[in-house]
Amino acid sequence: MTTRKTSIKPSPFPDPRPREIYALVLAAGVGKRMHSRTAKVLHPLAGKPMVRYVVEAALEARVQRVVVIVGDQADEVQSAVGSRDRRVGFCVQEHPLGTGHAVLSAEKALKGLEGTLLILNGDLPSLLPSTLRTFLDFHFQAGAPLTLLTAVIPEPGNYGRIVRNYNSEVARIVEATDATPEERQIKEINAGIYCVQLSHLFKHLRQAGANNAQGEVYLTELVEILRHSHRKVAAYCHPDSEEVLGVNNRRELARAGKTLFLRKAAELMDAGVTILDPECTYVETPAKVGRDTVLAPLTFLAGETTIGENCRIGAGTRISDSVLGDEVEVLDHCVITRCRIARGSRIGPFAHLRPETDLAEGVRIGNFVEVKKSRIGRGSKANHLAYLGDAEIGSGVNVGAGVITCNYDGEKKHKTILEDGVFVGSDSQMVAPVRVRKGAYIGSGSTITKEVPPYALALARGRQVNIEDWVKKRKKKHR
Repeated sequence: MTTRKTSIKPSPFPDPRPREIYALVLAAGVGKRMHSRTAKVLHPLAGKPMVRYVVEAALEARVQRVVVIVGDQADEVQSAVGSRDRRVGFCVQEHPLGTGHAVLSAEKALKGLEGTLLILNGDLPSLLPSTLRTFLDFHFQAGAPLTLLTAVIPEPGNYGRIVRNYNSEVARIVEATDATPEERQIKEINAGIYCVQLSHLFKHLRQAGANNAQGEVYLTELVEILRHSHRKVAAYCHPDSEEVLGVNNRRELARAGKTLFLRKAAELMDAGVTILDPECTYVETPAKVGRDTVLAPLTFLAGETTIGENCRIGAGTRISDSVLGDEVEVLDHCVITRCRIARGSRIGPFAHLRPETDLAEGVRIGNFVEVKKSRIGRGSKANHLAYLGDAEIGSGVNVGAGVITCNYDGEKKHKTILEDGVFVGSDSQMVAPVRVRKGAYIGSGSTITKEVPPYALALARGRQVNIEDWVKKRKKKHR
């Protein structure tokens, strides 16, 4: 792919304009091509809603204030952005009448401000703060009231085309729906990122009309309006088109997600994490992984997950909003959600740790074991085919194969307590609420409904009865 080279020489004179920088994020659109009941900017990518990436990029680019234009599903968009940062505010576009109309909706929110406004579409999740800083520097050096960020792509599709004059200056932007066949052949597209002097914005944008195929007020008309006023319009052609392309449909959503996952994988590998196949490993943006940890293919680390150092995460494992200490080994095909796992524990394969599970150091949870809302003490183990729900298990406890804590009576959940050093034989059931005291043994096949004293042997089985020759008599009867 070829890109248009953009260069600008620094001005020998100091820039007289104020350097206060504000950002306006356009997040009021529905996104019809997504074919979704959810507003486009709310779709999650690598652990965050799409619009939050754009707002965070603007904040990291050191703008003084970010105003988010909301419209459809306004409350949900505001919640997705979050309002903990006082630099972030919101205003409403009552009717979806185009990008120009959206900007005009923010006039009151920006009233009295002087400086530069950075305008961003809310569907640019791959956008980097460093790109915005470079773009802002270019804008100040260019000395133009308006600067566009463009990119060159082989198949421009529905993107607006950059039309240049015989001097290669930007003459106008034509939307794909309004473009002639010749204009649709242009490869340089508008990325939906603008720098504009506030003093030139609203008075000129109010001159824009809605004489187009969509009957909307386009922000892109500002280019022609300024050109007719003999004002310069600059353009910065970004070399990495993948970073600045918006998300308009599900295919582009997947493309942007892949970009974010690969970016995260590169960041982790640079920090000392081994990822056996970055193309097939999915670590969401908020997750943290310690050095010398190894991630096998098809690992998925979601949400606020933190993995310690020197861990091993097996193939096909999903870990969400959990904290794993150092030297934890998770074998293949495990699901771990909202859990805490201490140093040196081993999980799996095919284990399921449900929310509010807390494992101490050196715990062993084996194949086809499910643990839910339970605390398991140091060095305890349940290696095979068990269910441990609402349990408090001490240290050095052995849970045999097929053991079940019967925690639900049809109305309420109850707790099972196994104190330190308890041994539970295979195929036993603990009918909660029940406590097994320190060092006690539960014989295999027992159903425990009462407290077991310390160091006692508990047997709760039906009496075995053998009926001699029963099989022979049965067969004779059928003959």
